[in-house]
Amino acid sequence: MEALKFKLVIAYDGTAYQGWQVQKIGTGVQEKIEAALGKMFPSVKRIHSSSRTDTGVHALGMVAHVEIPRAEFKMPAARLALALNAFLPDDIRVLSAVRVPEKFHARFGATGKQYRYFIWNHPAMNPLMQNRAWHFPVKLDLAKMRAAAKWFLGRHDFKSFAGTRSYEMKSNVRAATSKNPARKSLSSSKATGFSTKCAGASWEPWRRSARERFRRRAWKQFWRAATAVWPA
Repeated sequence: MEALKFKLVIAYDGTAYQGWQVQKIGTGVQEKIEAALGKMFPSVKRIHSSSRTDTGVHALGMVAHVEIPRAEFKMPAARLALALNAFLPDDIRVLSAVRVPEKFHARFGATGKQYRYFIWNHPAMNPLMQNRAWHFPVKLDLAKMRAAAKWFLGRHDFKSFAGTRSYEMKSNVRAATSKNPARKSLSSSKATGFSTKCAGASWEPWRRSARERFRRRAWKQFWRAATAVWPA
């Protein structure tokens, strides 16, 4: 059956979801989008994303692709995003949907990812940032944090930073290409991939001694800066 392939760019508020993927317990964002597609195109059962997010994590530009049988697609391609949004909850939106070549693959064609971590660094939490930022009430030393963040750049084994998984990862090595703690409230990182708990990077595993030296050095400097007390 001939199919048309579309690239979807998706934004969502992850507060109410157990991450991106379809879940056995709880609801994933992917499930909602597949249900919306199924209402318009009965043969569509699965979409494929460029990555995944954990419970409560938001996305501004999650890329996914879907294949729709030509026989079922009876609307102008430009209306696909609008039609999908009509069946989606308000906290999930398809920002764009465009035709792509058959060889396009959201996951295998991705060249990197960017994560942003927001910190509300004030004694009192801003209620408008409740589901957008980590509240850290103790004053941060931005200069020291920038210095410590340099240890994350390059290719490293990030196994010590990853969360517990129910399966064995082929490799926890990733290549972090940039970091940008530009303001006290924001940290931005780019890398070839991300572990469960931190921005990460690449391919050949290190010896354990090297990995441990990296982990201890990075965390010691980062948290020494992060736990600085308020000046008298």
